[in-house]
Amino acid sequence: MNFDKLVEAMIKEAQERGEFDNLPGRGKPIDLTAYFDTPEDIRMAHAMLKNAGMTSREVDLLKEIAELKQVQTAVQDVNRKKELGREIEKKQIEFSLMMERQNRQRRQK
Repeated sequence: MNFDKLVEAMIKEAQERGEFDNLPGRGKPIDLTAYFDTPEDIRMAHAMLKNAGMTSREVDLLKEIAELKQVQTAVQDVNRKKELGREIEKKQIEFSLMMERQNRQRRQK
């Protein structure tokens, strides 16, 4: 049995056992906009860092923003929602500035 068929068989068995039934975002399309908006060389660097168990500040910021948005959605207190909104906005600005700085450096080369 070749490698591809072996992998397909393992995936099919896992599906039959229901191991993919409770994954986050199940049944929803994956939004890859941010991935493809990131330059290819940066994506490669991030992948290498991730494989080494390390992440860049940009990746950490995106994770923090996503987590804050989840918390904001779950919170009932209006004041806390506003506070979280301000925190999200600050992190988004920081991320945007970092990306703009990288884009300028890349254009100067």
